[in-house]
Amino acid sequence: MAKYIFVTGGVTSSLGKGIIAASLAKLLQARGFRVTIQKFDPYINIDPGTLNPYEHGECYVTEDGAETDLDLGHYERFLNIFTSQANNVTTGRIYQTVINKEREGAYLGKTVQVVPHITNEIKRRMMELGTTGEYDIVITEIGGTIGDIESLPFVEAIRQLQWELPEEDTVVIHLTYIPYLKAAKELKTKPTQHSVRMLSQEGVSPDIIVCRTEKPLTPELKRKIALFCNVKQEAVIEATDQSTIYEVPLAMLREKLDLTCLKKMNMADYPEPELSKWRTFLDKLKYPKTVVRIGLIGKYLELQDAYKSILEAFVHAGAVNECQVQIVNVHSEYITDENVEEKLAGLEGLLVAPGFGLRGIEGKITAVKYARENGLPFFGICLGMQMAAIEFARNVLGLKEANSTEMDENASEPVIALMEEQKEVTEKGGTMRLGSYACSVKPGSLAHTIYGAENITERHRHRWEFNNKYLDAFENAGMVASGKNPDSGLVEVIELPTHPFFIGVQYHPELKSTVENPQPIFVHFVKAAMAYSSVNPQDRKVELAKI
Repeated sequence: MAKYIFVTGGVTSSLGKGIIAASLAKLLQARGFRVTIQKFDPYINIDPGTLNPYEHGECYVTEDGAETDLDLGHYERFLNIFTSQANNVTTGRIYQTVINKEREGAYLGKTVQVVPHITNEIKRRMMELGTTGEYDIVITEIGGTIGDIESLPFVEAIRQLQWELPEEDTVVIHLTYIPYLKAAKELKTKPTQHSVRMLSQEGVSPDIIVCRTEKPLTPELKRKIALFCNVKQEAVIEATDQSTIYEVPLAMLREKLDLTCLKKMNMADYPEPELSKWRTFLDKLKYPKTVVRIGLIGKYLELQDAYKSILEAFVHAGAVNECQVQIVNVHSEYITDENVEEKLAGLEGLLVAPGFGLRGIEGKITAVKYARENGLPFFGICLGMQMAAIEFARNVLGLKEANSTEMDENASEPVIALMEEQKEVTEKGGTMRLGSYACSVKPGSLAHTIYGAENITERHRHRWEFNNKYLDAFENAGMVASGKNPDSGLVEVIELPTHPFFIGVQYHPELKSTVENPQPIFVHFVKAAMAYSSVNPQDRKVELAKI
């Protein structure tokens, strides 16, 4: 039987429960334990697939096609393992399951209630991964903040599991905030005391308290928190702000968070953690030898979490190249033909980000045109690849009306069109092309150089695709379809061989980038940006004249 660790949060949201959970999992994994993490979200949406990025950040997609919370991206990036549909559960999914069972007659004669029916379903899903035999430890992060009305059924489920399972099989970690009052020049523990009291009133007593803080905790403060929150002093863990999330596992190692958990679970005979690759990555990340500026052309730039996986993929790729990647946010809605040169000045690379809807589309197309004509390394993801196709059709093929049917249902030149399998789809949630699909890579292409393989798999999240009716015209004009789905013929990768670095992909490569396995397109893109940076601007003009 697996052991279960539950991570809850108090005082305020966005404290970093996902990072603490992933860091603890990394330490336990480094000691030889088989670990996985799951996220339970209290909102009533079935999944975040239909949420605007401004609402909930990016929607992370797993190998098996689940649209999930962005914290699952942290889990995969830290642990270098795949998560699945089972790793993210929402209140909406719980209620949907229970209501479907009620309609089927599973509860005949019974009044369906939050307790026991909803809590039983929560417990079943909390323990599901632990009963497969694949894991020694299952970490469950509970979204939201203690005191939220939406979180009550999840807390009640934890209370019941604490009672039902042997004492050494469960650990509850409560993450709180210790505010620093600058005027008084002191840290205040009262919000933490109130948060733990609220959790205790709901029947759950934390075993470990992790304190997010801007200033180090003194032994006296730790003793005070331990005394009033009913835990041992060694179970009060300091979590000070770090310069990067990838330093948090080492910070938690110094605080002995993993050892405290293992002691509570009566687990022994474990080696010292093997973190040499992690430390090497951190050294390269913290001490880069060069810097490049890459423009991120998007339309959800006000919220950093909207492009979380892309930003982290650049961190991984930058470390491999011993290069600091400085991301310059450029809002596509404000790019025009008149100001594009000014907006993109000083950049060594251009990434056009994924997204949905008409807003900001023309700015993305203008940015692609600038990159193509000026030899600026270009990388387009999903919608970014589609914008590259439209730009090429308009300005090279002369199809001035080229467009996507997503933007114009009646486009006379639908270079990007709705996928055949999507034409009968009416429901929005969970109905896109989702998850991992195969891609055959053309030998001798840039994509083949990047991947070093002719057969790859990458994750998807889209409804529209390149219209193969235009493929011959594109290839005759120099745009190569270097990657295709072997079953459907869907164009997965386009590139310009005459350009220093110009590639667009229909899939989302950023979703598979991890600390130990950086995504190869990002690695080569950063390398191309470094090469561009090292060339004298006058020499660039000479090279462009050859294109």
